[in-house]
Parts: sequence; C-alpha cells; structure tokens
Amino acid sequence: MVWWLAATVLFGILSVLLATGLPAAFAFLAINVVGAWVWLGGDAGLVQMVRNGVASIASFSLTPIPFFVLMGEVLFHTGVAMKAIDAIDRLIARVPGRLSVVAVVAGTVFSAISGSTIATTALLGSLMLPEMLRRGYQPAMAMGPIMAIGGVDMLIPPSALTVLLGSLAGISISRLLLAGIVPGVLLAASFVGYIVVRTALDPRLAPAFEHDEIRGWPRWRPLVVYVFPLVIIFVVVIVAMAAGWATPTESAALGAVATVLMAAIYRALTWDGLLKALMGTAAISGVILFIIVGATTFSQILTFSGATSGLVSAVQGARFGPAVVLAVMMGILLVLGCFIDQVSMMLITLPFFMPLVALYGFDPVWFGVLFLICMQLGLLTPPFGMLLFTMKSVAPRSITMGQVCGAVTPYVILGLIMLLLVALIPALATWLPALLIPK
Repeated sequence: MVWWLAATVLFGILSVLLATGLPAAFAFLAINVVGAWVWLGGDAGLVQMVRNGVASIASFSLTPIPFFVLMGEVLFHTGVAMKAIDAIDRLIARVPGRLSVVAVVAGTVFSAISGSTIATTALLGSLMLPEMLRRGYQPAMAMGPIMAIGGVDMLIPPSALTVLLGSLAGISISRLLLAGIVPGVLLAASFVGYIVVRTALDPRLAPAFEHDEIRGWPRWRPLVVYVFPLVIIFVVVIVAMAAGWATPTESAALGAVATVLMAAIYRALTWDGLLKALMGTAAISGVILFIIVGATTFSQILTFSGATSGLVSAVQGARFGPAVVLAVMMGILLVLGCFIDQVSMMLITLPFFMPLVALYGFDPVWFGVLFLICMQLGLLTPPFGMLLFTMKSVAPRSITMGQVCGAVTPYVILGLIMLLLVALIPALATWLPALLIPK
C-alpha cells in the first residue's frame, strides 16, 4: 500500500471515530488494533502493541505529570487559591477594568503553581465572574480575561501538557518548561495592557466602583502570607531543575510536597480536601497516561506503513523553504485546535512534524513553544475550545455561547501576535533555557 493511501485510511478511520464522540483514548486504541494487525504482523503485531503500551507509560520522564496536577488540585480544594485571589484584589487599586486585571494577575500566579488550565478557568470563573457581572462589567470584559489567562497556564510551568509534549516529541522537558516562561509572561502582560487601554477608552465595559482601599501593612500582609509562598515554591521548583540539583520529576515532587505542607500550615488541609485533590489528580493523570498508551503504537504504525517517511520525502522533494513548512505546520495546528483536544493534536501531528523539524534543522525547544502556543489558542477557538465550554458551564444561563466566543476573540488575536513574534524572534523562547541550562 502506498504511503498516502495508508495515511488516508488511518486518518479517515480516526476522524470517523472522533466524529462519533468516542473519547480520544478509545479512538486511538481502536485504530491501533486495526493498524497493528495490518502493518505489524497479525497476532505478533497485537502482542507488540501491548508491549509498546506498557513501555510508553513506564517512562520516568512522565512522572512529573501527576505531581504538577496535584499542586493545583491541592490549592483549589483547600481554599488557598481563593485567599490568594483576595490578596491580589486588595493590592490592585485605581486601575481601569480592575477586576479583569485582578483575574489576569491571579491566573498568572496560579499558572506558576498549577498544572491544569481547566481548573484555573473554572476557579476564576466561579469566584470572580458573578461579582464582575454584579458590578456592571460587560460580559465580554468579564469572561474574556478569565478564559485567556487560563490558556496561558499551558505555557508557564508547571504544565502537565508541556511534560507530555516533551516526552512524546523527544524534547528536553527541563528546557521546554523554562522556554514557556517568557512568552507566557509577555502574553499575560499584553492581556493587562489590552484591558487597561480598552476600558480607559470605553468605561462602560467595566464601570468604576468604590473600592475600600486599605493602606499600610494590612494591605500587603495577605500578599506576603498567601501569594509570596506560592511564588517561592515556583522559584524553588524552577531553580532546582535549572541548576541540575533535581530532575524534573524530583522538582515536581518537591513542589507537590511544599504545596501540601503550605496548605497544612494555613490549617486549610482537611482529609476531605486532600481526598478530593488526590482523586482529581488520579483522574486527570489516568486519562493522560491512557492516551499515551495509544500514542506510541500509533507512531510506530505510521512508520511501518510508510506514511511518515513518505510525507518527509514528499516535502523534501518539493523543496519547500523552512518558513513555508513552519507556516503550514502552525496552520494545521491552529485548524486542528478548533475541532479536537490538545492531546489528540499531539498524537496526530508529532509523528509527522518531528521528522520535519529534524530535516529542516529547527530548534526543538523553539518549535515546542510554538506548538504550545498553538495548543493554547486551540483551547480558546470555537467550535470545540475546551475553555469556552468551561466558561459556559460556570456562567449564568443568560450568557450564550456566542457571547462566550466573542469575549475571547481579542485575546486570541493577541495570542496569534505572540505566535508570530516567537516565530520571528526565537530568542524569546530559547534565551532563558540557554541561560539557566547551558549545553
């Protein structure tokens, strides 16, 4: 079977399965069974598929995922995250669109300690959205910043999806985690700038209101008590990893233990809260690891069918320039992000993209950051952006899906601008890893 026909058959079956609403993990499992039987050799292929699945999740490089997820789950289920929001709210005053800015700043802080984009959006949405609407904020100015900063969670470590991407793509996980910091912070800063300028030009979007401004130590005390320790945990995790004192797994474990101890010191840790955090961690990590089982075999089937080498040879024969190939890859990711989840995007594209990255000599870390930005945008783009549905689930029933999509549009444009900047200025992604982890 020629390579393009094999690729068409595999992706055709996969598309049909996903279109039926079958979860990605089961869709890939089904296509792997068929592919293993046809291209890996019948019964022997099925045995090899099982062996590949076991080997894929027995990798030490994947162990940071549950630790990163646990950090965020503990914060949310113990109420420490809400106290941090209150501290940031007390600090920021006399700024146009103040509560929207608070949402962005609080979301950025949570991004530095939580590995779950959905949890960040759900928390900020359930806590801040009702108050913003009550104070007269337009729905677009209330919902947009919350969804936008939830997506940035993917860029700023710790991030479970960054670990997964590094593992599947063969990119240094330590470097990739560090590489997302500068683009993530810049993106969050651009959100704040947009909010301030937009609400200054049109105050009706976010009406000013009387805010009891607290002065002196009482104003700063909650920041020192509840936010500063979170920043310290983030710094310790990053420094330990960058300095070579600990592997990404050990750094993640250190962060998880520190987060639990911090919640205990605040007397916010209860058995019920800890149990919910552990159950949430097990559920999220289990789904991710189950999907990984299908990823390894799917990549091998594409290789044995000749689809991967055939595509690489076709691109090489066409003599496309590096810029064209990169633009096409980013375009594919942006389109896929509108229809499928982020893990499925990785499983479908990485077997084809990484050989092209090697062929054209792209920096893998730089490409990984571009990939992450595209996945972050996929969380925010209709019709199936995950954070759109998360926001709709916590918003009042009077809010339509059209309003949710419209609210996030300006932030998607800012994300596309950041994607272009990182593509044109690779140092935005590669400078920090090169500085902290010299080759």
